Amino acid sequence: MGRGRVELKRIENKINRQVTFAKRRNGLLKKAYELSVLCDAEVALIIFSNRGKLYEFCSSSNMLKTLEKYRNCSYGSLEVNHSAKNIIEHGSHNEYLKLKSEYESLQQYQRHLLGDDLAPLSMNELEHIEHHLETSLKHIRSTRAQGMVDQLSDLQAKEKSMLEANKALERKVRVPIFFMQLEEIHAASEHFQRSSWVHVGGQHAQSQGIFQPLHSNLSLHNGYNYDGASSSQITAATDVGGMIPGWML
Repeated sequence: MGRGRVELKRIENKINRQVTFAKRRNGLLKKAYELSVLCDAEVALIIFSNRGKLYEFCSSSNMLKTLEKYRNCSYGSLEVNHSAKNIIEHGSHNEYLKLKSEYESLQQYQRHLLGDDLAPLSMNELEHIEHHLETSLKHIRSTRAQGMVDQLSDLQAKEKSMLEANKALERKVRVPIFFMQLEEIHAASEHFQRSSWVHVGGQHAQSQGIFQPLHSNLSLHNGYNYDGASSSQITAATDVGGMIPGWML
């Protein structure tokens, strides 16, 4: 029969526990030695018993070199990262302090431009502030003048566009108005002609009562002598129907 599977748990019997420790320790040291020889590997093994006794194996001549190599490989990157983190944090803090100082300086300079806290300033600083204000004022005036010129140009362009649009509308409206005026003139002419015909017809009807047939003696009438009137005058005064005007009777 083969050997059964050993349950992995703490051996309660002290003697059995010490015997098992000794056997497995020796086997582990033997495996470490075989691994270093067969694979040409650098092996370091450290074992502490439950009483604190040290058992070790190192394939190289110096255990400390192997441990230093292990420390550099395992914790060197962490130390580098930690150092880099410290450097970054330190640089960020310095950058923060620098930005804070610049911000405070700008705030103080702004107060000086507004005319506050000018007492502790020297003459040179005051002259510098005055020169800065004059330069800013010139720039502001130049910008305002340019803005006004641009606005005036825009208004002129809009005025020109509106005038052109007005002329176009006037050209479109002028022709219909001309035809409307012609129609009004034609209508007024027709109305005037109708009114004239009606007026002339009324006068003709009235003249029928005024003009009388010429049957009386024209020699004397109302003390007026027609002897001196020529035949042409009488003929001209006589109507086609043999009627003469009432004022000649």
